[in-house]
Amino acid sequence: MKLHQLAPEVGAKKKRKRIGRGPGSGHGKTATKGHKGLLARSGGGKRPGFEGGQMPLIRRLPKHGFTNPFRTEYAIVNLKALTGLGAVDPITPQVLIEAGLVKRKLQPVKILGQGDVGKPVVIQAHKFSKSAVEKIVAAGGRAEVIGGV
Repeated sequence: MKLHQLAPEVGAKKKRKRIGRGPGSGHGKTATKGHKGLLARSGGGKRPGFEGGQMPLIRRLPKHGFTNPFRTEYAIVNLKALTGLGAVDPITPQVLIEAGLVKRKLQPVKILGQGDVGKPVVIQAHKFSKSAVEKIVAAGGRAEVIGGV
């Protein structure tokens, strides 16, 4: 087989329908749009969400709740995830990013209290849960809050 002998499978390629190119094309005059009516007009057709005059779904469903666009979303890290870091002191957000525990660099970090701290350690984060602070202090460590959020 040579390069010039390559061809697509029969029926795989279909010719484009060229509308409005005269009567000889078979798609002349009204250009497959019929006579007058909404669909024959330029820009014609129903808008998205139109249900034939029935009250649309978007208007039938109740409006509900509020999403605060200015909320602060924290990257959460549990105490049990910190045990795999080894002998790192202090544990900072930068250390957590390098360890892969925090994916987004600019997101503030919150430490939650699930799990235990085995040894006294200094942990720096933007926010702590009460249970996390209690467990860190009970192990003889410190929970330091970083500003900037």
